[in-house]
Amino acid sequence: MMLVYIVLVLYMRNGWYKIKSFDRMQHAVHTRVSVLIAARNEGDNIGRTLDCIIEQNFPKDLLEIIVVDDHSTDDTAAVVRAYADKGVALLQLSEGDKLNSYKKLAITKAIARATGELIVTTDADCRMGKEWLGTVVSYFEKTDAYMVSSPVVYSEESKWFERLQTLEFLYLIGLGAAGIGNASPTTCNGANLAYRRDIFFEMGGFNGIDNLASGDDELFLHKVAQRFSSRIKFCKSKAAIIYTDAKPTLASFISQRRRWASKSTKYKDKRVVWLGISIWLFNVALLSGLVIFFVDLPDVHQLFLTALTLKIIAEYIFIRPLCVFAGRKELLWNLPLLSLAHAIYLVYIGVAGNVGKYDWKGRKVN
Repeated sequence: MMLVYIVLVLYMRNGWYKIKSFDRMQHAVHTRVSVLIAARNEGDNIGRTLDCIIEQNFPKDLLEIIVVDDHSTDDTAAVVRAYADKGVALLQLSEGDKLNSYKKLAITKAIARATGELIVTTDADCRMGKEWLGTVVSYFEKTDAYMVSSPVVYSEESKWFERLQTLEFLYLIGLGAAGIGNASPTTCNGANLAYRRDIFFEMGGFNGIDNLASGDDELFLHKVAQRFSSRIKFCKSKAAIIYTDAKPTLASFISQRRRWASKSTKYKDKRVVWLGISIWLFNVALLSGLVIFFVDLPDVHQLFLTALTLKIIAEYIFIRPLCVFAGRKELLWNLPLLSLAHAIYLVYIGVAGNVGKYDWKGRKVN
């Protein structure tokens, strides 16, 4: 099992290196773009995000911004309305408490209203440099892609727990990019995702995955990959990075990861399922070795320490170029602890994410 895990990690590292770095080089874009944000109780954050989008170095006549307010109980709608004179449109959901996937509904309604050829989704608590949108759109035009996934990085951490999450999240972003590099797309992040509007309709939108609270990004990626895997790309450019925040508490972190893990029951690509199961079983075996480590069994001690050491080395080889890309090499000092903690939470989340309900922005969903 250890050997399988190492081979998988090194295979994914190779996928990251298969993707060429992209430099926009002031390419003049011509594609009309609709930037969509689904927001719920984001009054404290969304103004900053909208400022970042409005200030993009991107032709104003090619840019449309639509925010969908998902039954917010704070001043989210009022904040968005204040941007009406800057071209920001506001839609408001009025479905009440009768759905499980409000975000997919919000995106669907926004796309129905959108006029852009290219749909770009982000979140209401994100930040981006002025070249972000131009870089993503230039890459879309250059590669003739149907879907473009771009990097998301945590930033502005205020405590060690958040920095630990930043390192772990870089690992996840790297896995998504590597899958695309290996021509086997597995994951992406809706905070920085672009796809052709006509492809959304051709694939039937979120039909078939609309009963799950999560998955507006990853499960839709899988739908597109079933027919157009080669037209899914990853924009490997620092200018394309979107920055967001790590979770401030362990409870909010676990809730987020349970939501993400809940998507795994809907995977139709069995290769992705078996990849996830293999990684989960390896971590179960590692934790079993940790438990036995406290029993006086010298042979098990040596086996456990060898497995943990090889795991850390393999993950270092994979994640170091991700840290270099994000300009966060100092985070690598946290890898030994993260490697062990990662095994513990993966085993737990693999079970908890697929049973029961969890809290998401004040709602109980599954």
